[in-house]
Amino acid sequence: MPCELILALDVPTREAARPLLQQLQGSVPWVKVGLQMFTAYGPDWVREVADGGYQVFLDLKLHDIPNTVAKAVESLATLPISMLTLHTCGGRDMMAGAKAAQEAHAPHLTLLGVTVLTSMNAATLQATGVPDEPAAQVSRLGRLGADAGLRGFVCSPLEVADLSATLPAGTTLVTPGVRPVGADAGDQSRIMTPANAARAGATHIVVGRPIYAVADPAAAAAAINAELSATAA
Repeated sequence: MPCELILALDVPTREAARPLLQQLQGSVPWVKVGLQMFTAYGPDWVREVADGGYQVFLDLKLHDIPNTVAKAVESLATLPISMLTLHTCGGRDMMAGAKAAQEAHAPHLTLLGVTVLTSMNAATLQATGVPDEPAAQVSRLGRLGADAGLRGFVCSPLEVADLSATLPAGTTLVTPGVRPVGADAGDQSRIMTPANAARAGATHIVVGRPIYAVADPAAAAAAINAELSATAA
């Protein structure tokens, strides 16, 4: 099965997003709703995106005490979402509580444990008190999340091969930090092309500005899909 494309719809307003969603119908199966848009427009925006025929990846990166995160998952379970993120650095008990809430209230929902943000490198990670290289920390957090019951993770494409090889078969691996050849890296530090990310084991790639910030978003999405399909052939 080919790696699937997720549009990171990180634009400032619904008015900017709606034409993009119309243009990309049939070209992109998934849309990521992030903290910016969810904070501005809330659950109604999630429903609007889902009503447009998209699967919704709600990227809120939950991180709090275990009971609070579990209750947040329970509340969000009423929304038409298929994937939801939480920070693995919240610890095993937090992740296990979130997993229990997901199983009880949204069996269809995949919880994704965010490992090390793709904007971080060794220096920024060390500044937080973690002395290891990003790859080692990603591996550690992936194993911790799997032990807590998670079967989906977010990591940079540089670490996806290791997680694919060491975590249970069928684990969902979502990779931001994906840039087509020639695209600007933006605020991402650990990046890879769509084809290489798919070959490394990504099940989904997240792409934002290289699609929504170009003259023809549908053509840009189609080119990435063609690259992913060729990789799977």
